[in-house]
Amino acid sequence: MTQTRTTCPYCGVGCGVLASVRDGEVSVQGDDAHPANVGRLCVKGASLAETIGLTGRLLHPQLDGQPVRWPQALGAAGDRLRAIIAEHGPQAVAFYASGQLLTEDYYAANKLMKGFIGAGNIDTNSRLCMSSAVIGYKRAFGADVVPCSYEDVECSDLVVLVGSNAAWAHPVLYQRLVQAKQRNPQMKVVVIDPRRTATCDIADRHLAIAPGTDAGLFVGLLQTIAETGNVDTGFTDADAALELAAGWTVTNVADFCGLSVADVQAFYLDFITAPRAITLYTMGINQSSSGSDKCNAIINVHLASGKFGRAGCGPFSLTGQPNAMGGREVGGLATMLAAHMNFEPADLARVARFWGTERLAQTPGLMAVDLFSAIGRGEVKAVWIMGTNPAVSLPDSHAVSRALAACPLVIVSEVAADTDTSRYAHIRFPALGWGEKNGTVTNSERRISRQRAFLPAPGEARADWWIIAQVAKQLGFAAAFDWQHPHEVFSEHAALSGYENDGQRAFDISGLSELTRQQWDALEPIRWPVSRGHNKWDLNRGWRGDGQLRMVPVAPQGMQAHAEPLYPLILNSGRIRDQWHTMTRTGDVPRLMQHIAQPIAEIAPQDAARFGLHSDALARISSPRGVMVARVVVSDSQRPGSLFTPMHWNDCFARQGKINNLVDAVVDPHSGQPESKQTAVRIAAWQPRWQGELYSRTPVNLPTHLHWWRKAVPGLHHLTVCGDSLIQTELLALCQHHGWQIQVASLGETWHLLAWHQGQLMLGFWSSRALPEVDASLIVRAFSDAPQTLMARHALLGGRDLARPAVGKIVCSCFSVGEKTIIEAIEKQGCSTPGELGKMLKCGTNCGSCIPELKALLVCAERKVMIS
Repeated sequence: MTQTRTTCPYCGVGCGVLASVRDGEVSVQGDDAHPANVGRLCVKGASLAETIGLTGRLLHPQLDGQPVRWPQALGAAGDRLRAIIAEHGPQAVAFYASGQLLTEDYYAANKLMKGFIGAGNIDTNSRLCMSSAVIGYKRAFGADVVPCSYEDVECSDLVVLVGSNAAWAHPVLYQRLVQAKQRNPQMKVVVIDPRRTATCDIADRHLAIAPGTDAGLFVGLLQTIAETGNVDTGFTDADAALELAAGWTVTNVADFCGLSVADVQAFYLDFITAPRAITLYTMGINQSSSGSDKCNAIINVHLASGKFGRAGCGPFSLTGQPNAMGGREVGGLATMLAAHMNFEPADLARVARFWGTERLAQTPGLMAVDLFSAIGRGEVKAVWIMGTNPAVSLPDSHAVSRALAACPLVIVSEVAADTDTSRYAHIRFPALGWGEKNGTVTNSERRISRQRAFLPAPGEARADWWIIAQVAKQLGFAAAFDWQHPHEVFSEHAALSGYENDGQRAFDISGLSELTRQQWDALEPIRWPVSRGHNKWDLNRGWRGDGQLRMVPVAPQGMQAHAEPLYPLILNSGRIRDQWHTMTRTGDVPRLMQHIAQPIAEIAPQDAARFGLHSDALARISSPRGVMVARVVVSDSQRPGSLFTPMHWNDCFARQGKINNLVDAVVDPHSGQPESKQTAVRIAAWQPRWQGELYSRTPVNLPTHLHWWRKAVPGLHHLTVCGDSLIQTELLALCQHHGWQIQVASLGETWHLLAWHQGQLMLGFWSSRALPEVDASLIVRAFSDAPQTLMARHALLGGRDLARPAVGKIVCSCFSVGEKTIIEAIEKQGCSTPGELGKMLKCGTNCGSCIPELKALLVCAERKVMIS
């Protein structure tokens, strides 16, 4: 057995992973020696071994839909890019990259686009999650410097989570916080979020703030800090920031934020009296038309209160992706140059000297939303998309799809053979995936870790940096891209960070630039700066010429979307626990589909009654831009007037499941980050004539008028389907075409079908007016080991298992523990705590993400006993 230390490819926590290969089988576990996770993995990380199969992989280059060899694909890319540049200039070309790239890949892409093609048009999906945080840090500190660490979270007296469902989006860091609070019961946790999320499980206070009003809460806090007289004003623009905050009294804040005066006062008292306080923030803050100002409002209160620059204190932006930070370091955003340098004369001259180029872009490029708008207008005629899925993830995704369909040249570097975006590609490059790639990533706390390869490159897949370098050679830039190994790319990147630096720029890893390949291979996780001279900063200095930190004056703005009679609800989008981005990796892992298997619409009970909705019903959600279909979840965790829907589903996994079809392309004027969290929508109940579960050995071509959701099942095709027109005729015709024997059960609105061939189950379909509750594990088992007795086959036709009870909705994905099993353990076995449930069933004992749901089931059981 070989064991490799590597890093998880999901969120920005940056967990260390031990990957083992024995007889071709891969297994993973948390790396006890990695400082980010100290051995813990969430359910997505623990499932990584289930994502590395080659089913659905893009394994060979494709040109105009046909497989070709690398020389032909690279030659075509070079020829077509050269022709576009020759006719329309370098501004007609753009790259769109991803936080899934390694730093070495990102560096190569940025160097080619800005340094040698000569335009600033390289942006990244980090624009959609982190760019407001970047602006906030740069305006306050003069550089994109995250001043906190995970240890700061653990040793603080007050932890404020705002716009962050860390329990689901950053679960391992959240569990570190849970453990820290257990060790120090005096620690207070405040959650600021319109929804009551799983993160509230350990909260001492939850402020169910009105959507988009966070800046008002923190500007009011700044005013209250000033009123105490214990305020630090030794920062640039401090007086202006305090003057702008002066009118934000507690009463005004409460009105603006939809909170009680008592709740606002209590939070302010928590913050002011805490010796140490740290604020964790992410998409709920950043994804706003005023996200940059919200970030600075948070930073301002830490500066003014002195809760900055020391252990347990500071404004801590949690990065969304595994290497969004690395992309920021190399200049992967259109508004950055390289190595945290800017489009300023001295920096432009410096980078041009280092790269040895006379073609360096002189101005920032197009940010993501503007970039795809420019493609739609025909101004950008070639786009190279690397490891991301903008046809799903960008707002107004219908417009993005139209733009890509009309673009003369779309190049896609991808792992997956089929994504919503790659369907528009003229040239497809097969990229390496996790376990095959070799390079570095940087996590939320600036820690550089190695992702190491432990699997061979499949088919003709190649590293992204290699693909970029080969295209650069086709364009005539061979000398500048003559790397033979990712270590050489990293060394160049590290050297640029220290080039003519002398401690004047915050980002400096020049101390790693002369590592040998063996030293780079063995590199331990390390936080930057790692300069040749020193590895520490004075966090109380700024990175501008005057060395000052700045308090940015903030005038709170509300969201741009407004509820109105036609669109009376505000839609909030976000992540769920077990899925990742657009599901390219996680959507095909069966256990990651157990918890939430299709788009949901979470709605408050008052609104459910208002619009005639009930839990498990279907609903259509629409805005002026589009429509989606979701299953209703009625929850008092949801703020009245709002909806919540996951961001992950797309055309590969659902018909009408994309939330960004509804979202307007409104952006923050400073960061270009979309306001993805607030969209005015309406919701209407949809009761289709029937709903059903379809399992088959081979794909089934469904009529286009049906709605469907694809769900991962090992070796099978599984669709949840529904419609207003019956499907019996089509299924019976399919069975007849193949000569399959059939069993049918029909009673009223219920219609079930089993199709057999030579003793093997070929297809199963269960339908009724409401979605039938069938035992999925029984069905999957029947396809591999068909029941032999007539009674067992009749039971299968009914969708139930005679031998064992159904487990119900899966609560713990790590160990596939269902709701009914948990309730039985509570009611019949006497389990009264999550710990006791864990001892009996193992639920909650791995990543801990299901513990809030375990507690909720315990509360429900207690209420039931009290009522009875």
